[in-house]
Amino acid sequence: MDFCPAGSSDLSEAEEAEIETIRQHREELLEDIKKLKEEIAQVFAEIEGFQNAEERQEADQNPSERSSKLSQRDKLLSVGRKKFNMDPEKGIQYLIEQQLLSSDLQEIAKFLHKGEGLNKTAIGDYLGGRDSKNIQILQAFVACHQFANLNLVQALRQFLWSFRLPGEAQKIDRMMEAFANWYCKCNPGVFQSTDTCYILSFSIIMLNTSLHNPNVKDKPPFERFVSINRGINDGADLPEELLKNLFDSIKNEPFSIPEDDGNDLTHTFFNPNREGWLLKLGGRVKTWKRRWFILTDNCLYYFEYTTDKEPLGIIPLENLSVRKVDDPKKPNCFELFNPNCKGQKIKACKTDGDGKVVEGKHQSYKISAATPAERDEWIEAIRTSITQNPFYDLVSARKKKIANKN
Repeated sequence: MDFCPAGSSDLSEAEEAEIETIRQHREELLEDIKKLKEEIAQVFAEIEGFQNAEERQEADQNPSERSSKLSQRDKLLSVGRKKFNMDPEKGIQYLIEQQLLSSDLQEIAKFLHKGEGLNKTAIGDYLGGRDSKNIQILQAFVACHQFANLNLVQALRQFLWSFRLPGEAQKIDRMMEAFANWYCKCNPGVFQSTDTCYILSFSIIMLNTSLHNPNVKDKPPFERFVSINRGINDGADLPEELLKNLFDSIKNEPFSIPEDDGNDLTHTFFNPNREGWLLKLGGRVKTWKRRWFILTDNCLYYFEYTTDKEPLGIIPLENLSVRKVDDPKKPNCFELFNPNCKGQKIKACKTDGDGKVVEGKHQSYKISAATPAERDEWIEAIRTSITQNPFYDLVSARKKKIANKN
């Protein structure tokens, strides 16, 4: 701060005296600040001394006591796993920067295969990436599995337990292609080509859904399983005994879906496609209730409050459609519905009054937005997120490939 010099002809004696007082106060304040900095430095030095003493004391403890302390490395590793579960790319980069993980692609694959503390959905999302690095890691990840002398169902059980298949068709295609290549390499001579293994793997996954999903009323018999797999072995049929063993294995025991490590859904809602307040019409009791909606991962979640960690309901958007509708009581409405199964309940779940997760009661979901523009934005966002089951298109394309070769 600059001051006019004392004795300036423009200042009265009173003003000069006031400036002198201010100057003295300023010098005193600077002196106080200097002393305070010295005291802070001394406190930090004492704290550092205490920390060093504690570390020396820990080093003098016996091994069992030392092992009970969470090391700094373990803390950093825990942070890295949480970062991975929110954003796999950033999580891997963090672990490499902290020298907790090698940048070697084989080592990254082994880390993902071990999977300790990692979210299975995040693993699947990372492995399905289209970059050459992700593809190489995927191939190394698949090679961590021991498929030799296993039938195809046994191998799929092991493979599908190590991550969760993503919803994007291109990612599923890359992952199942890598699986088929490795299975055929481990079990030469079982199939005529990797295309056969690829198609049959999808057929088994779809069979598992058809046999064990309670929403599927028409359970396929063995004869239908045989029929849909005719000619897939480079134009020839697979042995009926092989197909019977695979069919019975799935019929007797469905695939186990891995539970995500870490019981927090926060990572799911970290980067939503869209979120906001909407009104939802009840299923059994036709009342409108205000809910906080989050659109992400091809699902629509709704909460009672924005601070809730667990949703009241989850609506998977697979095979659903969305459209504008009119309602005499509420403006700006849109509706989620299943165009192929009219009259049936939509596959969804909700939390009842007792806190139990139960099946939803809706044949369609009617939702009201605050404005027409907001309604149209939600409809567009939901349409972008809606996916048809990608398995059928992938299998159809691969069957055409086999037919063209023959």
